[in-house]
Amino acid sequence: MIQRIQFKIQKFLTFLSMAQKTDFTNVVERPNFPEEEVRILKYWEQINAFHKQLELTKDCPRFTFYDGPPFATGLPHYGHMCAGTIKDVVCRYFAMNGRYVERRFGWDCHGLPVEHEIDKTLKIQHRGDILKMGIDKYNHECRSIVMRYASEWRRIIGRTGRWIDFDNDYKTLDTSFMESVWWVFKQMWEKGLVYRGCKVMPYSNGCSTVLSNFETQQNYKNVWDPAIVVTFPLVKDEKTKFVAWTTTPWTLPSNLALAVHPDLVYVKLLDKASNTHYILAESRIVELYTDAKLYEVVEKFKGTDLVGTEYVPLFNYFLERKEQGCYRVLAANFVTSDDGTGIVHCAPGFGDDDYKACLKAGIIVPSDPLVPIDSSGRFLESVKDFSGMQVKEADKEIRKLLKTNGRLIKDGQVQHNYPYCWRSQTPLIYKAVNCWFIKVTSIKDKLVVNNKKARWVPQSIQDGRFNNWLDDAQDWCFSRNRFWGNPIPIWVSDDFEESVCIGSIEELRQLSGVEKHHRSPQRIH
Repeated sequence: MIQRIQFKIQKFLTFLSMAQKTDFTNVVERPNFPEEEVRILKYWEQINAFHKQLELTKDCPRFTFYDGPPFATGLPHYGHMCAGTIKDVVCRYFAMNGRYVERRFGWDCHGLPVEHEIDKTLKIQHRGDILKMGIDKYNHECRSIVMRYASEWRRIIGRTGRWIDFDNDYKTLDTSFMESVWWVFKQMWEKGLVYRGCKVMPYSNGCSTVLSNFETQQNYKNVWDPAIVVTFPLVKDEKTKFVAWTTTPWTLPSNLALAVHPDLVYVKLLDKASNTHYILAESRIVELYTDAKLYEVVEKFKGTDLVGTEYVPLFNYFLERKEQGCYRVLAANFVTSDDGTGIVHCAPGFGDDDYKACLKAGIIVPSDPLVPIDSSGRFLESVKDFSGMQVKEADKEIRKLLKTNGRLIKDGQVQHNYPYCWRSQTPLIYKAVNCWFIKVTSIKDKLVVNNKKARWVPQSIQDGRFNNWLDDAQDWCFSRNRFWGNPIPIWVSDDFEESVCIGSIEELRQLSGVEKHHRSPQRIH
C-alpha cells in the first residue's frame, strides 16, 4: 500500500513538472500578491489540480469529511472564509499524507432564513397568510430562491484558494438527502428516542415558531422593559394583599398562581399612607420603600405558612379555573430574594419554572397550560380587553388598566439583556408548546464517553467547553411550526393514540396505497 501511494504521488509530481516549468531565478523585488494568487488559481484550473489529486488517491485510505452547508440565500462573509480556510488546511494535510479526501460542497436549502426572505417579499405577517395562500405555493416560492447566490459562492470560495467540489455538491432539498434523514429518524424512533411532549420553549412571534436554545443565544439586546409591582388581595381579607414584581406585564392576564420560597421569611406590613397591609419577603421591603417611616411590620412568617392561601385574580378571564385549584399560593424553590418582592406571579403557559410548579401542584395538565395567544403572539378573544393585540404592545394597555383598577402600586422600568429572534429581530417570549423531542438525556452518558475517545484540537475543548455542554444536554426539540423543510415522517391519529413512522419513500408508497409515488422534492415538501 505504501509503495502504491508513493508511486501515485510521484506520478502526480511528474505530471506537474510536465505541465509547466517555473523559473525561480527571476524574482521581482515588489511582488503583487493578489495578481500572483490569480495566476496560481488559473494554473490549478489549467491542470485540473484538485480533481487530479482525487483521481490519483482514489485507492488510498479514506479520510471522511462532511462540510457543514451554508445557506445560499445570502453571500459569504468573513466567518465562512475563516471556517472554510481551516477546513481546507485540514483536508489538504490528510490528502498530502496519502489519504483520499472527498470534499463535496453542501447547501442548506431549508428553514427560517429562506422563509423569512419570502415572508418579507410577499409581506406575510402570520401563519394564517400562508395557509390562505396555500402551502404548495408558499413552498414553491421558497424553492425559487434557495440557490439565488450559488454562482457568487462558487466564485468567492474559489478565489480563497479552497479546493472543494461544487460540481458534485449536495443539497438538503434533494430527495435522496431528505429520504436519508427519514431513515435516520426512523432508527431513533425504533429505539424509543422520539416522543411528543409539552415544554416551555423560546418562541419567535415574528417567525411563528419555537427556536432552539442555541438560536436563542445568538441575539441578545440591552433594552428597557417595564418593571411593575401589582397586588393580589387575599380572598379572606381584601385589605391584605400579596405584592408581586414582574417585567412581563403581558403575562399577567394568564396568571394562575403565586409562588413563595418555603424557607424565606415574609412580613405583613402596614402601609401608613393607604392603611393597607402588604405581604412580601422581609429582605425585599426595599422594593417598595426607601424610608422605614412609611411602613410598620406587624407580622412575620415563613413561606410555608402562606402556601394554599387564596387570592383575588387580577382579571376575570379564566375564573372557571379556580375549581382546578388556581389562584392560590404555591411553594417553589426557584423563588429568590435577589430582586422583586420574593413572591413570583406564575403564568404556566409562559415560564418554565411556572409551568413545572403549577403542573406539580396539579392546577394544570400538560395538554392545557393556558396559552391565550395565537401563533403570531396576539391575544385571543378570551382575553377580551386586549384581544388581537401583540403581547409586547399590550404591556402599556395592561398597566393602564391595572392602574385604573387599583392593582398597580409601582410602575417603573428596568434595563437588561433580552433575547431577540435572530431572523425577525422581534423580542422572543417563552411559551408552552406541544413539540416533538429527541430523548438526548437517555443517551447523554454515551455521548460523554464517546467524546473522550475523540481527538480534539485544542485538547482543552474536549474536557472543557464541549464536555460541559454534553453534561448539561437536554432533550432536543427538533420540530418547528413552519412549512419549508423536511417533513417529520410521523403520521398520527387525531387523539395521538396511534402513530406510524415512515423511513423511506417506498414505505410511504406502500402504506399510502399510491402505486407510483413521484420522487421529486415537490411531493415530499
